Amino acid sequence: MTTQNNNIDQTHPFKSTLKTFLRILIPALILTLLLGVAAKAQDRTLTLDEAIKLGLDNSKVLKLSKSKIDEAVSVYNQALDEAKPTGKASFGYNRAEIPANKLAFGTQSLSLPKSADAWLGTVSVSEVIFGGNKLKYAKESTDLLTQVSRLDADNDKDEITYDIINSYYGLYKVLQSKKVVQQNLASIDRQIKQSQRFFEQGLVTKNDVLRFQLQHSNIELNGIDLETNRKIINYNLNILLGLPEGTQLAIAQINEADRQVAPLTNYLDTAMSNRIELKQLDLRTKYAETGIKNVQANILPTLAASGSLYYVDVAASPIPKSGSYVTPIALGLSLNWNFGALWTNKNKVSQAKIQREETIINKDIKLDNVKREVNQSYQQYTQALDKIKLLQTSIDQAGENNKILESKYKSNIASATDRADAETLLYQAQINLELAKADAGLAYYTLLKSTGKLNK
Repeated sequence: MTTQNNNIDQTHPFKSTLKTFLRILIPALILTLLLGVAAKAQDRTLTLDEAIKLGLDNSKVLKLSKSKIDEAVSVYNQALDEAKPTGKASFGYNRAEIPANKLAFGTQSLSLPKSADAWLGTVSVSEVIFGGNKLKYAKESTDLLTQVSRLDADNDKDEITYDIINSYYGLYKVLQSKKVVQQNLASIDRQIKQSQRFFEQGLVTKNDVLRFQLQHSNIELNGIDLETNRKIINYNLNILLGLPEGTQLAIAQINEADRQVAPLTNYLDTAMSNRIELKQLDLRTKYAETGIKNVQANILPTLAASGSLYYVDVAASPIPKSGSYVTPIALGLSLNWNFGALWTNKNKVSQAKIQREETIINKDIKLDNVKREVNQSYQQYTQALDKIKLLQTSIDQAGENNKILESKYKSNIASATDRADAETLLYQAQINLELAKADAGLAYYTLLKSTGKLNK
């Protein structure tokens, strides 16, 4: 039976070859499928809202901002703790050796023991009844700084959101430009084939064919530059969003060019009410005013209450025994007044008032900067919208011109140069329109950021 099988294998050698081929092919196919699934899993299409949410959820900067808020809250809680009573306790042992233990006073003398033991314990509690309102001002100051820290976190959130939007639109611009390049390459390929047929028929010269081929090469070079920019922006956006670095991002279709524009004064008023920097400067002004009150409090007296319990035991054993220990209790009030501050505190108050004025001036400067920023963002957005309208008109004109020259070229009325120039004009107009749409979308979010409404 074995011999027969061997004869069959020898008679049909292709069976052995087929088995070997399948052993190699099947694992290769499985690996290819797995790699294809993995590669596909790395592709991701994002809307702008999804990108912003991802970026904010994964931002290390916001995690650091939260830590700073927690630190500010901790400092505030420490200020609250300062208003609580303080207490302390101690318990200790002392042993005294007295080698010279006799004192003579004329005919009288005093003898002490050769050694003595003592246990001393104390428990004390004290509380400031009135400290010139310094604890009150400390709580107010730390509360204001906590609010400033929270606004810092909000500002960081706005900055991160804007960075995400900026990168998102940057990638969108590149991807749209690549689409236009691909469309134009396909169009030029058709023109090259047509011009080659005309050349073979003797209707055009070799130079006309080369003209289209040169245009094709120039567009390919532009495509290489766009692909390089896409890779850079895609990588940076992956880092910003916390995605795997190899993820290939695609942008969901966006259309941001049809928003209505309100009067400039509306945006200015919104900025005055919502800009985080202005709110922070208001808080810092209050902080400076609290600082003035705190310095002025230096001239006020302080009143504190205290209570102490003492345990004094002269026995060698720490266990109390009747007659060997005493437990005095002391209660007291203390009033302190550093009246020297009446003439040494004036310059400190003056300095605190100067710091408050500096904060007020800084707010005025920031107000002017905000107004300029809002106006610039507003003008750039309206300019972007106007540019879209003009570019749409230019595309219509370039498209019509391209059709006319295409017809003339086919009729051998127009030259290949004129035909290529018409294609180039239409191609450039299409790119400019896509870029202008993206610029308008980004300009809109820049305007929102300038008014403090980016995340609201």
